[in-house]
Amino acid sequence: MARVITVSVVDDDRMLLDGLRAWLGGVPELRLVATAATVGELLGAPDAQRPYGFGAAGYSPPDVVLLDLVLRDGSAPADNIRRLLRTGSRVLMISTVPDRSRIIEAIRAGADGYLTKDHDLPTLVAAIKDLASGQGALSAELAFACAHDDSPARPRLSPRERQILLDYASGLTLKSAARRAGITVHTAKDYLDRVKAKYQQAGRPTYTKLDLAQRVREDSLDAG
Repeated sequence: MARVITVSVVDDDRMLLDGLRAWLGGVPELRLVATAATVGELLGAPDAQRPYGFGAAGYSPPDVVLLDLVLRDGSAPADNIRRLLRTGSRVLMISTVPDRSRIIEAIRAGADGYLTKDHDLPTLVAAIKDLASGQGALSAELAFACAHDDSPARPRLSPRERQILLDYASGLTLKSAARRAGITVHTAKDYLDRVKAKYQQAGRPTYTKLDLAQRVREDSLDAG
């Protein structure tokens, strides 16, 4: 029997929350465990709605949290994302508009995906399943934002630097990445060192393979 994915929603639009309850209630692989108007409410306030008996005390992080990008409490999206990530949940941002700069900011803060609210139920369900399985939730909005991201914090990588970074960060050894690119290990290391230097100059120090994998995810390099 397939594992049921637990989902919570943070949004201050009551009509949207009612719609999501109805939508997700008809998907047997998903279980909506809580809705709240703010991240603070979700994490501990007693008035968060927990339709399946989750109490405020002893918060049980769901597999995936759907988080509205802009909440009326004025909280910073990046702070909301980081608070939720610290609990162990994965975060799917949802928004009414595909604001390119805000998409990039959310991904850099650690969000695992971004969808606008005009997507249909199958797209939302697929995104939730991707996140729960450890993947990122790619969308046209996210791919477009990343492809046109020219901020100084995102280093400009040459095609060969990008190739070595993606192959190495995905789990290949440097030797295997070099062989796949048709270059020597020494040359591959030079490319990787250049990538690290560029991230250092952008104010995003990157030292280990895990750091490199994190940069790939933050900048959605595998989607561009």
